[in-house]
Amino acid sequence: MKAVIALFILFSLLTSWSVKAQRIKDLADVAGVRSNQLIGYGLVVGLPGTGEQSPFTEQSFKTMLSNFGITMPENLKPKIKNVAAVAVHAELGAFTKAGQTIDVTVSSMGSAQSLRGGTLVQTILMGLDGNAYAVAQGSLVVSGLGAQGLDGSQVLVNIPTVGRIANGGIVEREVKSPFATGDYITFNLRNSDFTTAKRLSDTINDLIAGSAQAIDATSVRVSAPRDISDRVSFLSVLENLEFEPATPAAKIIVNSRTGTIVIGSEVTLLAAAITHGGITVTINEMQDVSQPNAFAEGETVVTNQSAVNVSNADARMFVFKPGVTLETLVRAINEVGAGPGDVMAILEALDQAGAIRGELVII
Repeated sequence: MKAVIALFILFSLLTSWSVKAQRIKDLADVAGVRSNQLIGYGLVVGLPGTGEQSPFTEQSFKTMLSNFGITMPENLKPKIKNVAAVAVHAELGAFTKAGQTIDVTVSSMGSAQSLRGGTLVQTILMGLDGNAYAVAQGSLVVSGLGAQGLDGSQVLVNIPTVGRIANGGIVEREVKSPFATGDYITFNLRNSDFTTAKRLSDTINDLIAGSAQAIDATSVRVSAPRDISDRVSFLSVLENLEFEPATPAAKIIVNSRTGTIVIGSEVTLLAAAITHGGITVTINEMQDVSQPNAFAEGETVVTNQSAVNVSNADARMFVFKPGVTLETLVRAINEVGAGPGDVMAILEALDQAGAIRGELVII
């Protein structure tokens, strides 16, 4: 019931909001201006006995020692419960220069119980092309906490096997960006729409006639100066231009796992009559003891007794005329006390009947 009321309030807010002008920078990205993912493999040391003892951890530990000129006998297995093998990943932002720092995330790869109190030793972070772009090192900040008793009972708060190092990675190589090359700047819409792309190009052409061209539903190409300083100033002006994006397509999004329903403001109904009623079946199982008379020479047995009750809830019919919005439908369903599951069933039935002017998307 509360979920349906919340749905009705949300829909009312959506229908009351008008599409307002937005800046280009809030709706589109510049082609080539993007971040890059980095990943590496390393060791976390200094753990208070919460590390792991696995073959690949031992091998990594021996390799690290050999880099410092320390050679361990082949038959010697080190006891390294204060060491854990980890995967280190980070995101290298666009235009990040060598010498700048980035945040890194460290995740356990083996059976380590916790990374709390550990320190990541120097780890190389590589890009998709296999080149090294950053080096990470430092003390981990772990928000998770875990405790285990001798009887196997365990208390776990958040995730103790994942930590983070703020500014723990130093950039060693810059990723070249195509921003400074070519004669054009391309804006890529975050939500593809032909109308929005046309309006974006028209807005830029109103400022500089003939400079913008909509390529497809996503991209708008704009002529730009070659000088890098002029290009930065030019883009600074363009990205702050405001225009009114197109109204999104009529859609209903239904999350069957959480019971969340989001209805777009453009969704309307064709003429339809809806009736929805629930049948509740209740089965109660009871056990009784059947005991014979004192001189019957029988045996006492346990018998099962079942009580089956079927109740049919009141079913009410709603008749809607063409063009009625789903706001009216939600209000009507809300008045009879239907839940989110009932709303989903009604929406699916309306979609199958072809009575919804919009797309029903179930995730």
